[in-house]
Amino acid sequence: MDLKEFEKVLGYHFKKESLLKEALTHKSAKKGAHNERLEFLGDAVLDLIIGEFLYKKFPNSREGELSKMRASMVNEKAFAKVARHLHIGEFLYISASEEQNEGRKKDSILSNAFEALMGAMYLESGLEIVRKIMLGLLEEVYPKIDLNSLFYDHKTALQELTQAQFGVTPEYIVLDSFGPDHQKEFLMSVQINKQEYARANGKSKKEAQQSCAKIAFNKLKGAK
Repeated sequence: MDLKEFEKVLGYHFKKESLLKEALTHKSAKKGAHNERLEFLGDAVLDLIIGEFLYKKFPNSREGELSKMRASMVNEKAFAKVARHLHIGEFLYISASEEQNEGRKKDSILSNAFEALMGAMYLESGLEIVRKIMLGLLEEVYPKIDLNSLFYDHKTALQELTQAQFGVTPEYIVLDSFGPDHQKEFLMSVQINKQEYARANGKSKKEAQQSCAKIAFNKLKGAK
């Protein structure tokens, strides 16, 4: 595990290696400090940086639209995607049991470690450095960022559409779940006025709901 190689990928050299190790240490490791406190700090820093980024990038967007995009970028799934881009999983300090449960691939652990890294970087070098690193990562991982691309909130869009057309909100129903606990998938259905409009799988209930909502939204828009 060569942390210097990781720093090259990250584009930042830590003055205190202990801070870097803390950011990469999951609580399961039970060796010294783990990354939960740094994760807390990093979450707040990233919320500010991404909020400012969207505010400047979309000067004509309304507050509601900006909030939807930020919510889609400041979350576990989005940060896990950036973490995978940086190969953070390869450098984590985790317990043997978490290793067996494929902890290096879990969205929650990857996302937390990424937030912790940004928190550690902020402590050591301040906001400007974190902003520079984060904006560079956004360009690499998300070459296209707008309300109608990767960050579209299909559940909200579907709800607005069904309320306008039918005066009701969609109902999401879990039909099935399968797989081991650490790799569980969910089969979800969405119903409008008791009629099923879509079914979809997801690695979380939220992911399955978004997939259902996207299918149903497109069906309703196509039927107009």
